[in-house]
Amino acid sequence: MTREYTAVIEKHGRWYVAWVEELPGANTQGRTLAEVRGNLRDAIEGILALNREMAVKEKRRASEVRREPILVEV
Repeated sequence: MTREYTAVIEKHGRWYVAWVEELPGANTQGRTLAEVRGNLRDAIEGILALNREMAVKEKRRASEVRREPILVEV
């Protein structure tokens, strides 16, 4: 599954600093645009994997859990 997020990239001296508007905690830096984009993809993947892992642990504690898609227009 592919999802689209909004990367915000700023140049600070010799470095690029980037974060994702829709995903708090997904932020990174890099010397080049290619590096910062790759680092940002890694950060997004890591955060999503951790969120899924935490959800599975919570599911084990709950007696009844529903997971369903939700659509939001922005």
